Amino acid sequence: MNNLTDLLTKKIALKREHIENILKLLDEGATIPFIARYRKEMTGGADDEVLREFETIYVSAKKLLERKEEILRLIAERATLSDALKKSIDEADSLRVLEDIYRPYKEKKNSRAATAMQNGLTPLADILQKAQLNQAEFKAKAKEFVKGAVSSVDEAVQGAQDILAERYADMPREREAIRNNMLRHGVLEIKKTKSFDENGLFKNFVQKSEKVAYIPSHRYLAIMRGVHEKELSVKITIDTDYIEANIKEYKIPRNASSSKELLFEAYRDGLKRLLLPSIEREVQAELKERADIAAISVFGKNLNQLLMTPPVTKRVILGVDPAFRTGCKLAVIDENGNYLESCVIYPTEPQKDYENSKNKVITLTNKYNITGVAIGNGTASRETQEFFARLNRDEDAKLNFTVVSEAGASVYSASKIASQEYPNLDVTIRGAISIAQRLQDPMAALVKIDPKSLGIGQYQHDVDQKLLEKKLGDVTQDLVNRVGVDINSASLSLLSYVAGVGAKVAQNIIAFREENGPFKTKEQLLKVKGLGKKAYEQAVGFIRIKNSKNIFDNSGIHPESYEVAKKLIGVNLGSIDIKQKASDLNVGEETLKDIIKELQKPGFDPREELPPIPFKDGITDIKMLSVGNFLSGIVRNITDFGAFVDIGLKNDGMIHISKMSATKISHPLEVLSLNQYLPQIEVVSIDEEKGKVGLSLI
Repeated sequence: MNNLTDLLTKKIALKREHIENILKLLDEGATIPFIARYRKEMTGGADDEVLREFETIYVSAKKLLERKEEILRLIAERATLSDALKKSIDEADSLRVLEDIYRPYKEKKNSRAATAMQNGLTPLADILQKAQLNQAEFKAKAKEFVKGAVSSVDEAVQGAQDILAERYADMPREREAIRNNMLRHGVLEIKKTKSFDENGLFKNFVQKSEKVAYIPSHRYLAIMRGVHEKELSVKITIDTDYIEANIKEYKIPRNASSSKELLFEAYRDGLKRLLLPSIEREVQAELKERADIAAISVFGKNLNQLLMTPPVTKRVILGVDPAFRTGCKLAVIDENGNYLESCVIYPTEPQKDYENSKNKVITLTNKYNITGVAIGNGTASRETQEFFARLNRDEDAKLNFTVVSEAGASVYSASKIASQEYPNLDVTIRGAISIAQRLQDPMAALVKIDPKSLGIGQYQHDVDQKLLEKKLGDVTQDLVNRVGVDINSASLSLLSYVAGVGAKVAQNIIAFREENGPFKTKEQLLKVKGLGKKAYEQAVGFIRIKNSKNIFDNSGIHPESYEVAKKLIGVNLGSIDIKQKASDLNVGEETLKDIIKELQKPGFDPREELPPIPFKDGITDIKMLSVGNFLSGIVRNITDFGAFVDIGLKNDGMIHISKMSATKISHPLEVLSLNQYLPQIEVVSIDEEKGKVGLSLI
């Protein structure tokens, strides 16, 4: 543990005592949300984002220590483990450095050098490496090795050179130097293959080069997609003349004789045949890893913002799944998200049945007092918006509507979860319900859908899928627990994200709820099958019970602090001396601050502090736009190079990163967030034929 702690103190900007506390908590089975919320004194107030980073580094550090132990054992079995070598291994601070150190000791059964060594040519290689003989003398010496599988002097010389080529390629310092050279000065050369489509997706990449050090992650992923689809080929090039000059200067003995030419040939062969291809693979892997991490980070931030979209409360919502031929599917949900009724209307092409569509919508509106409409942004969305805009204009329907991303709605509607929730409804109606619910309570609706299907981020199929899944799962869990979950109304999906719960226990909670009625106290959780004391400790603070017998059960106050909270009832919370009161109550200052916040705002939802979702009653037509017009819009997706904004058209407008700020920014997330309302955006370009609009915030 000391080695692990030492390693973590070098890699993480946390105090040693806090690192030790976090390791202890993790070892005891504590979850990240629990540690972030209820153990602040032990961690120095590290939030869930810092703790997730800690977790990643912790896992990496454990792997490094385990690999060190394995390598020490393997080398000890095959060779003499010197103190200097052991020290180098102990001091290695990354797997890359460690593997470079270990490389010369690896067994390479199928290499040319391995064959030469099996043929007894290692002593000849040692002689050549010293380069004290001239070429004639060395070849005369090589005759002594012509025996067995070695049939000629040339074969003996070649075998010695193969051994030295591999030795050179395995030198840790050479590998590190050339790797750094390739990362700093390498150029990614992009060429087209025989199957290249001249008018395809990759036409702008071909016959170009990119500096490895500066290539943006999104561009690298796009290029590698072209490679994967066999339209592009790539190669990283560096200045090999410079490296060869260094070999002559520093790797050839100073007083070498003419056999140094054979030695140089061996090293050059090791460089070109072994070292450069190996380092290029490593650099490509590093570029891919960097690009994956950058893309996945954008996914995570977008998901964070999407799930934290404020709920639309106290409204009966009409969800609309637009379509042309098959009609628009409508579904009504009440203020609590319960399904009420559905129908299908045909206001768009080919039927354009305005009268019947109008009558059905007005009937539903009068019957249920509908006060908001959520329209999916897929096929026929634009035309459906026109229908509702006409209702408002001609019939004074007062049906304010907003466009909702329907990404993943079809995935949800055909899922096992949807069939369990609405077993008697058609999948298309389930989709309309999902669209309504994701407006009413985005988090509760969207956790039912695989985050990868939500249409956020970029290149989701090109990045490391396990890493992406973990990131999106962590983001969802952290946010669900930050907001809190009403245990008497939460779905299986939502409950599964509560710290310490998981899918199986979530099922048991719902079964208990169905059998015994609504939970009345948090203590009842201990009666749920599979939910033991540890899981209870982790989960209970994030659960809310609105009509509990205990007023603290509808708050984020952990039951372990209920006694402290009781002593604060009737106290003027705004004038408390935190330091003194914490000492009096024998509680941590950070914990006391959190208790006071909860008492001041019981049942507080952090999403309430964010700007509300804007509704509208009319739409924009691209034919009505001119360059220089100003519009309002809602950010629907953010990528490395720009943001896509719903401005009421069939296609989202695009703000390029260069048009977001008067000062230079490195990423759109520095100035924009998902679902952000932008009251004034300038139109800077219009392509009516393609339906594209360029926008600017400057």
